[in-house]
Amino acid sequence: MADVTSEVRIVGAAGPDGLILRTIGLAARGLPELRAEGLPPYLGDGWARVLGALAQRLAATGEPPSELAPGVEIRFTEGAGGALVVVPPPGRDLDEWRRDVLLRLFPEASS
Repeated sequence: MADVTSEVRIVGAAGPDGLILRTIGLAARGLPELRAEGLPPYLGDGWARVLGALAQRLAATGEPPSELAPGVEIRFTEGAGGALVVVPPPGRDLDEWRRDVLLRLFPEASS
């Protein structure tokens, strides 16, 4: 049986194409880990919050969410080791979408 009291952490590292953020701890619950790749450094703190919110939803429902908040679409592709990599909906520019997600979830980020 999975340890449902395990903690989930968000860790990051600089890669050649930008920051890589990932969760650690969802697998202990039998769930896929989450990743965001190629982030510009200035989006790192905000996207750590986004991954935390996604991990919370995934842990609560057992299913990857398709929407994080009303009108904030989230998609996933499968990455290395079965991790789910967060990607924009079809037709959205990646960088623009990443900024939009932050501003819609955390409006205080615009000030």
